[in-house]
Amino acid sequence: MCTLERQYGGDGHDHTHDACCECLLRQDSNRQGVQRLLLIAIPTLPERLHMDKVYNVLVLCTGNSARSILGEALINTLGKGRFQAYSAGSHPGGVVNPFAIEQLQAIGYPTESLRSKSWDEFAAPGAPEMDFVFTVCDKAAGEMCPIWPGHPMTAHWGFEDPAAVQGSDAEKRRAFAQVFRQIRNRVQSFVALPLDKLDAVAIKHEIMQLGQTPADQQVHSQPATT
Repeated sequence: MCTLERQYGGDGHDHTHDACCECLLRQDSNRQGVQRLLLIAIPTLPERLHMDKVYNVLVLCTGNSARSILGEALINTLGKGRFQAYSAGSHPGGVVNPFAIEQLQAIGYPTESLRSKSWDEFAAPGAPEMDFVFTVCDKAAGEMCPIWPGHPMTAHWGFEDPAAVQGSDAEKRRAFAQVFRQIRNRVQSFVALPLDKLDAVAIKHEIMQLGQTPADQQVHSQPATT
């Protein structure tokens, strides 16, 4: 509970500035000319929106055919409604790698909306404002990115390109399965972060740290909250 003294001038008007939070009020007229209002703080509208916020995430690679596609699908599935993920490429190939689709379908992930597209779509007027942008290939991380609406936090989460593996279909499937597990580990750690309890500096530290820790060694621990 907090206390605010509301002042009334000689003109009878209330000269107290509006409080920055929503409150429940109770009058205590124990002093002439001053009404003490006991304020029981409840979450403000921005705070409520923050608690219920859906975070927009953009996953980038060069061709937007494999790693970024897997990242989009994993964040949307493991995020359980708290995250809306998209993916794009700096030089999209226009076709999603069939082994990526096969990997996702094998475990029951939806694939109907997945497509290879340019990152320019997400810099255009009317594009959704991003909260996070992750690059998942080294080449895309080194390119000059567009200016994203929303001024998102960014981090590089590098993974080997499974589409570059040569050999039999079985060998390619193993490569995709391995990268899928690595991306899943990192995404699980990301969606477990208590974003509503961390400040911007702490969030930036956490997402950068995820990119620096080998995905095979990712631990889904809760960071200290501020």
